[in-house]
Amino acid sequence: MPLDLRADLPDLLVAVTDIESVSGNERALADAVESALAVAPHLEVIRHGDAVVARTSLGRASRVVIAGHLDTVPVAGNLPSRREGDRIYGRGTADMKGGVAVALAVAAATPHPRHDVTWIFYDNEEVEAVRNGLGRLARDRPDLLAGDFAVLMEPTAARIEGGCQGTLRCEITTRGVAAHSARSWLGHNAIHDASGVLATLAAYVPRTVVVDGLEYREGLNAVRIEGGIAGNVVPDRCTVTVNFRFAPDRSLAEAQEHVAEVFAGHDLVFTDLSPAARPGLDHPAAAAFVAAVGGEPRAKYGWTDVARFAELGVPAVNFGPADPGKAHADDEFCPVADLHQVHDALVRWLA
Repeated sequence: MPLDLRADLPDLLVAVTDIESVSGNERALADAVESALAVAPHLEVIRHGDAVVARTSLGRASRVVIAGHLDTVPVAGNLPSRREGDRIYGRGTADMKGGVAVALAVAAATPHPRHDVTWIFYDNEEVEAVRNGLGRLARDRPDLLAGDFAVLMEPTAARIEGGCQGTLRCEITTRGVAAHSARSWLGHNAIHDASGVLATLAAYVPRTVVVDGLEYREGLNAVRIEGGIAGNVVPDRCTVTVNFRFAPDRSLAEAQEHVAEVFAGHDLVFTDLSPAARPGLDHPAAAAFVAAVGGEPRAKYGWTDVARFAELGVPAVNFGPADPGKAHADDEFCPVADLHQVHDALVRWLA
């Protein structure tokens, strides 16, 4: 279905939402985004896999990047979308097709922005970092990510959220000896040994820390446990997957060292690593954005691709419609008022 970027924002959000784009299945939506932007004479459109980049080249003194991911977590009976009063419900409406709809509308309707703008719509953000479409662009076409400032259209309830938490996952495996459960004394139960790991997690007291004026809360949690092969076998193996969300005053290496200290005596296998990003709100470009948008910035809870821009030396913030607490929820929704508020703020900043 073609996208009409001149449509009312709620109608555009419905159209974007109803093109299902669970991670790995973004092609149809990427095709629709590419086709819709290609007709704008002020934009050069570049396709890279299932990422779409659209750029102005007006010779402005500065360039800003505005980015949003096209993919969603799996559908849970919440497509097609529906409108109830002043809310649009459906998978991805909050995270982050509301932001995508706003970005598309502003990109098409702003032919003469005060900055040159690079608009990026990318794939595979909701899965492991190695598949991330923005990461692929950073490796293959870093020139497309170049800019003086970046905005990630992540859900923030139309408030600026600075920086982001880092995240890592590791696996801790306990090993035993398999035996028939009727003769359990001949074996050693690996699941029972995992109780020590779980007790450490239950006793852990996470930090709350202020970084560049914003308050971040850390968290260390078991997110998965696997063990056992049958109902009559003493298990010889149990694996606990642990997720650490850490504040941006820690480097990735420091976060790994901390988790290793917490679980001293255990062998850890790190399976996913993404650094945090400091707020960077003291940067002139960020300060100008805050002045244009208004409101009091707060910390970003969760990892976003703000961290990827930070690694490239580009200051970035999160700013988009919808409550981030509704991201991935079965009753995920985006308020219509947020769409208009974010749209108007971007126009105010770029006009």
